[in-house]
Amino acid sequence: MSGTYLGMPAFPEAAREAVGNRTLRGNLRHATHTIRAKRAKAVAEVSDWAALREAGKRIKDHTLRHLDRYLVQLEESVTAAGGIVHWAADADEANRIVAELVKATGESEVVKVKSMATQEIGLNEALEAEGIRAYETDLAELIVQLGKDRPSHILVPAIHRNRGEIRDIFRSEMSEWGRPAPEGLTDTPAELAEAARLHLREKFLRAKVGVSGANFMVAETGTLVVVESEGNGRMCLTLPETLISVVGIEKIVPTWRDLEVFLQTLPRSSTAERMNPYTSTWTGTTDGDGPRTFHLVLLDNGRTDTLADEVGRQALRCIRCSACLNVCPVYERAGGHAYGSVYPGPIGAILSPQLRGTASEIDASLPYASSLCGACYEVCPVAIDIPEVLVHLRERVVQGGTATRAGNKVVLKPAKGHAAERAAMRAARWAFAHPGALRAGQRLASRTRRLQPRTLPGPGRAWSGTRDLPAVPAEPFRDWWQRTHGGKDGAK
Repeated sequence: MSGTYLGMPAFPEAAREAVGNRTLRGNLRHATHTIRAKRAKAVAEVSDWAALREAGKRIKDHTLRHLDRYLVQLEESVTAAGGIVHWAADADEANRIVAELVKATGESEVVKVKSMATQEIGLNEALEAEGIRAYETDLAELIVQLGKDRPSHILVPAIHRNRGEIRDIFRSEMSEWGRPAPEGLTDTPAELAEAARLHLREKFLRAKVGVSGANFMVAETGTLVVVESEGNGRMCLTLPETLISVVGIEKIVPTWRDLEVFLQTLPRSSTAERMNPYTSTWTGTTDGDGPRTFHLVLLDNGRTDTLADEVGRQALRCIRCSACLNVCPVYERAGGHAYGSVYPGPIGAILSPQLRGTASEIDASLPYASSLCGACYEVCPVAIDIPEVLVHLRERVVQGGTATRAGNKVVLKPAKGHAAERAAMRAARWAFAHPGALRAGQRLASRTRRLQPRTLPGPGRAWSGTRDLPAVPAEPFRDWWQRTHGGKDGAK
């Protein structure tokens, strides 16, 4: 995976700054609460939601166990349908492949469907370095691009912007990218959407190359699927002469029938709709219909390494619905930029450190960007146990240990700043392994409880600054039990 955003601090520092932005907090609170309520209503309409959730989990787990076989089948199916398959081990290779494919057409601009994979690898920046301009066509992505901003949400990248801010961005920036904003543009949603439509229409009609991702890839037929709500994806997928799709290898499903599950759970979990307004599917190329040339770039970029982790691999089930972001109390207050990744929120806190590793300060901090309340697990349509993976990654950060990086087993060193935590855990392990020492320590703590401080010193000051230290009992439980029950079970 490409590096973190340039100059990005660790999550606690970035979140502290974000929490102080009242406008940001207000925008996030309004948007997440609205989406959350609509999703709950849409899910409640489905009597077999729990069964669909379990089915999605099992399909994904089965596919990941046999990923090698299904990827080969997908390549054969896409090739048989007239497409061309490319394999990219990392972001640099994927960017090089796409840039060379665009150059081969003689074009210097592309239109893009909203794609997390292309954001992950920094494709827009890589194309710009090669003299190729990429135009985002999703409304929220357009707002982010025009505002020289970064996405802050998986589904709604401009969730941190309000209507007034969007109006100002359109007025000041649209003319530099193409058709300017209409005179007298207001902040009403209809006018903003119309301004974007007029601005993008000329790009759709002019562009010869389209770039997309995909929500799903069907191994048995070689079919790719994009679900979206605005129609911009349909324009990018059908009008250009050349289509290049960059897709993570985990987006594969074995059969066409498997889509039945995800086309019910994804729209309800993401946009709270019963069905996406636009569900586009394509299989290779067809004479006289759609692009004449289709390229599929299969992206690894840390996914195989993640697959090797028996606990962490469940993050690869993710279908990018963003439901976990909308219920997360940490995301609601900190926003997406604090995560330093295109994958913010709870899923980003477990996916980014696995794709990128935990060597950087921000990646080592992401597993701690959670209260472990479990709300993310409850809403996940493929039952990713995000709290379990967070705890697993915290252990990796603190203790180090074996992991897979670039296909090789490596031994990770513990992250800096956790020496006291490691020492405390080692001391606790020793004490619990020696009952006599534990009993003596408990008795000493009870007899000296009047002398014990009400707050912790040093690094513990921040913890006890917002919590009361638990009072030490007058006697240890073991002593109480021995005195009142004589140490016998069942005594009264």
